[in-house]
Amino acid sequence: MSLDTGLGLAAVVVLPLLIAIGVAASRYAGTRHDKGIVTAALRALVQLAAVGAVVGVALQHTLGAIAFVLVMFVVATFTSTRRLHQTAVIPQQWMYCGTAIGLGALVVLLLLIGPGVVPRNPATILPMGGIIIGGTMTATTLAGRRMLSEYGTRFGEFEAGLSIGLLPPDAFKLVVGPVAGDALLPALDQTRTVGLVSLPGAFVGMVLGGASPAEAAALQLVVLLGLIASESIAILAITELLARARLPDGRTVSS
Repeated sequence: MSLDTGLGLAAVVVLPLLIAIGVAASRYAGTRHDKGIVTAALRALVQLAAVGAVVGVALQHTLGAIAFVLVMFVVATFTSTRRLHQTAVIPQQWMYCGTAIGLGALVVLLLLIGPGVVPRNPATILPMGGIIIGGTMTATTLAGRRMLSEYGTRFGEFEAGLSIGLLPPDAFKLVVGPVAGDALLPALDQTRTVGLVSLPGAFVGMVLGGASPAEAAALQLVVLLGLIASESIAILAITELLARARLPDGRTVSS
C-alpha cells in the first residue's frame, strides 16, 4: 500500500527516525542544532505541501514561473540577511544580501535562458531559477558570516591597517579576503566529484523522467557550471559591499 506521494508506509516510520537520529547526533556532539533540526523538518513538510500545489499553477504560465522565482529570491534574501544578522548588525544588511544573491542569479539565468542554452519555458525557468538562487543564497550566507567572523577575530589587524593609511575597504579585504573563497568550496567539490561520489538531483530527475543519460549529463553540467559562476559573482558582490558598509566595532561581532 502506498501513499499519494508515492512513498511507502515505511516512510511514516523511517522519516521521523531520520529526524531523531539527526537530533541525537547533534545533541551528543553539542552543536546545539537539535531544535533547529526538528523545526526545519516540520517547516519543510508544510512548505513542500504548499509548494506542490502552487507549482502546478506556476508551471502553466511563463509569468507564473517568473513570479515564483521572484518569491524564491525574496525568501533567499530574508534567510541570508537573518543569518548574517546573527554575526553582526550592519545597516541595510538586507540590501547587501539581496544585491549579491540577485546579481549572481540574474547574470547566470540570463546567459542560460536568453540564448536558449536551456528551453525558455516554465518547466525549465522555475527549477533552474530555484537551483541558482539557492546556490547564491548559500554562498552569500557562508561568505558573509565567515568574513564578518574573521573581521571580529582580527579586528586589531584591521585597525592596524587603518593606522598605516589604508582605506577601510582595503583594510577589510586585506584581513578577510582569503576566507571569503571558502564559500565556493561546496560548489567546487560537487563539480569535481560529480558522478564519482554522488549523482546530483538534476541528473537523477531527468533519467527518472525518461531522458537519456547523455541528455541528463549535459543538463547537469550546465547546472554545475552555472552554480560556480553565480556563486562566484555573489561572493565577489558581498565582499565588496561589506567592505564598504558601516561596519560595527569588531569587538561586538560574534565569532
